[in-house]
Amino acid sequence: MTFDLPSILGLAGAALFLAAYGGVQIEKLDPLRPPALLMNLAGAILILISLAQDFNLAAFILEGVWGLIALFGLIKYAVRRRR
Repeated sequence: MTFDLPSILGLAGAALFLAAYGGVQIEKLDPLRPPALLMNLAGAILILISLAQDFNLAAFILEGVWGLIALFGLIKYAVRRRR
C-alpha cells in the first residue's frame, strides 16, 4: 500500500470524523456547535477529494450528504447567532 496524497487526505478525513465522534461521546464537543460541525465538513471534503483516485459511488454519496448535513448545521448555527 502506498501513501500517496489522496490516501493521506482520506485518512486525515477519517481521523477528523473519528475525533469529532469521539469528542461528542466523551462530551468534549457539542455536536451542534462549529468545532464538531467543521470537523465533519472538513472530513467529508477530504474523503471526497480522496475518492477522485479510487471512485466509489456509495462512499461519494455518503460523504456528500454527510458534508451537506454539516454545512446545514453550520448555517443553522449562524442564523441562530444572528437573532
